[in-house]
Amino acid sequence: MTTLDVAGIAVSPDHYIDGRRVPSDQHFELHSPIDQRLLGRIAEGTAAHVEAAIVAAQKAFPAWSAMTAAERQPLLDRFAEEIGKRADAFCALESNDAGVLLSRMRHGVVPRAMLNIAWFAQHALTLQDRPIDTEQAHHIVRHDPAGVVVIITPWNAPLMLSTWKLGPALAAGNTCILKPPEWAPLTCSLLADAADAAGLPPGVFNVVQGTGARTGAALVADARIARVSFTGSVPTAKAIAQAAGANLVPCSLELGGKSPFIVLDDADLDAAAATGALMYRNAGQVCLAGTRFLVHEKVADAFVAAMRGYVEKLTVGDPRDAATEVGPIIHPRQVERVAGFVDRAVAGGAQVLWGGAKHAFGAQYYQPTMLTGLSQGDEIVQNEVFGPVLTLQTFADDDEAIALANGTDYGLGGVCYGETSHATEVAQRVRTGFIWVNSFGIRDLAAPFGGIKRSGVGREGGDWSFEFFCDVKDVVVPKKPFKASFSHR
Repeated sequence: MTTLDVAGIAVSPDHYIDGRRVPSDQHFELHSPIDQRLLGRIAEGTAAHVEAAIVAAQKAFPAWSAMTAAERQPLLDRFAEEIGKRADAFCALESNDAGVLLSRMRHGVVPRAMLNIAWFAQHALTLQDRPIDTEQAHHIVRHDPAGVVVIITPWNAPLMLSTWKLGPALAAGNTCILKPPEWAPLTCSLLADAADAAGLPPGVFNVVQGTGARTGAALVADARIARVSFTGSVPTAKAIAQAAGANLVPCSLELGGKSPFIVLDDADLDAAAATGALMYRNAGQVCLAGTRFLVHEKVADAFVAAMRGYVEKLTVGDPRDAATEVGPIIHPRQVERVAGFVDRAVAGGAQVLWGGAKHAFGAQYYQPTMLTGLSQGDEIVQNEVFGPVLTLQTFADDDEAIALANGTDYGLGGVCYGETSHATEVAQRVRTGFIWVNSFGIRDLAAPFGGIKRSGVGREGGDWSFEFFCDVKDVVVPKKPFKASFSHR
């Protein structure tokens, strides 16, 4: 079996189909965002690989779906354990091929990936034959597995988001085909090793690597697919929805964000500023980050001074270094995209509060940046940058803050800092899928996650994940003998 050596970790560049590694005679190159070195050549999925994966998943579906949630749980628990056994390898791989901070991988992402699998395996037990009693009948509500599921994950958090979707999909009894991001596929490949070691039956979990335009497009357009779960950009989501829609295949789409970070005049400015600096985490490549700072005009100067103090202390550098807090941008094309947003905004009259240029550390590093002097209709206010670039606007009262917060086509997340009851009241008026009050990043697997408007369709988490990955069926048993009649009297 062919393997790559990445930071001393052996990882396969091949697909994983029907319980075995499958090579390809077509490949694409993978480079590290840290220093642009070649990590290896990755197998690219062809029509034959897509066909093999679908057939394998179809073949595995009857036996896997026939198992009860309790019978699947030990296998999925072992899957989570096998992820844990490979914690160092997952950390090293994702840090090298996606630029994620090694410390964040170790303390946040890998434990969460394990929890994603184990928690949903446990939660699936609660979905068994839920009863509803009415005067006329006894209803048995079943969550039956839908079939073969395609999961497509983005490059900013491949391990976390793959397991976030795989957990409920597998626990519900579906068989899965994972299409990793071509810019960061290595941890998804290692997931296949963990699944194999855990004893998941062949075909239950498959990994087909490749580009979205070729491999992903072939998967989502196939009529044998029962569900498509995608996290990524709006343009790609539109193409997926159109292709899947031709076969009436349901899609869950978690898309971009342009979330407001509201600072009210009664906010704890130091706490808000400290949280504001967190928006540069993962080099700003976080969909749920609050990237549009909306600050009350009375406290704007004090807030900017406080946040500047935190930002100046941020260390930009190699994500493998424990001291680093802001790492690289994933790809040269993304670096140019980020720089282009800033350059056009400055040319149009925006002022740079800090940053505003590429960072001297390396080719794919950009300075943590804050721009102000912007209008609501400006490109950088309206569109997702997906880099370490924030904007700041001021407001005079709550109504103006809410109008600005709701004034884009996105509606994923948000942050609101202020006196708790005041901030809660404002937060409830912001049109978004979720919003944190005096906090950021608090997540619970039982809670819904997703956006509105261009930020997505559907919800993930808890029962919401199972509602998507299952066919919900009502078995109706009358309480009295039923006599058929055409009479309406």
